[in-house]
Amino acid sequence: MTAPPRGVLAGTAAEPGVAKPDPLLVVDRVGKAFGGIQAVDVEHLEVQRGVITGLIGPNGAGKTTLFNLLTGFDRADTGTWSFDGRAVAGLAAHRLARRGMVRTFQLTKVLGRLTVLENMKLGATGQRGERLVPALLRPAWRRQEAAIERRADVLLARFKLDAMRDAYAGYLSGGQRKLLEVARALMVEPTMVMLDEPMAGVNPALRQSLLGQITDLADGGTSVLFVEHDMDVVMRISDWVVCMAQGQVIAEGPPSSILGNRAVIDAYLGSQHDEPGLGEQP
Repeated sequence: MTAPPRGVLAGTAAEPGVAKPDPLLVVDRVGKAFGGIQAVDVEHLEVQRGVITGLIGPNGAGKTTLFNLLTGFDRADTGTWSFDGRAVAGLAAHRLARRGMVRTFQLTKVLGRLTVLENMKLGATGQRGERLVPALLRPAWRRQEAAIERRADVLLARFKLDAMRDAYAGYLSGGQRKLLEVARALMVEPTMVMLDEPMAGVNPALRQSLLGQITDLADGGTSVLFVEHDMDVVMRISDWVVCMAQGQVIAEGPPSSILGNRAVIDAYLGSQHDEPGLGEQP
């Protein structure tokens, strides 16, 4: 399958809720409140297929909460959303993963007492050996198990984790755990990968590797939606940027349009300022 062109959004209006040429994820009137505080209030958002979309905003803007709602880790109070043309609101996280939507977490979720390879193999879906009766008949799933292991080895080599293949995942550094989590997500062979602060706690050497992997995903046709506070990273790799503040989408557009957007500047720096752009981020 040919990957869509990364410049497909050229000419799309830089305004909140704008329609995209080929949206993979469409969100309508999604809301979530905690104790009377409206954490998420997204009227309409479309995420284009095959590109890298950065989701930014100050702390408390509702970015991670929106991720949790869309991926089935929390339940929305209101709203609907569709993925790849199918309604998915209310589906459990594992069902969404089977449909091609997977996510990583700000705090990595590796299983430290399993090896790196075993962590990878857990990410594969549709394993016959996971069901009770087939599990007793090893010849029925041995070939599938070998194919899964081969796919895991290819991904571990791609993410430069093959040397740690048989080591316990608990021995990995923070950056290596981030790489493992992204690699494990790819075992699902997803249509979209949603990354929550992938660069947090990653040292500069591994950061370059992870950045390269993210751009390679999009170049290969996988859609990427990621939350990130490092504006240098956002501006460097994003094809499109969405900004949230107080639970709402206040701006979206190509990276160049976001830097000078007054609503974005106000959200980060407050309305009483004379700064020409976002400048240094906390």
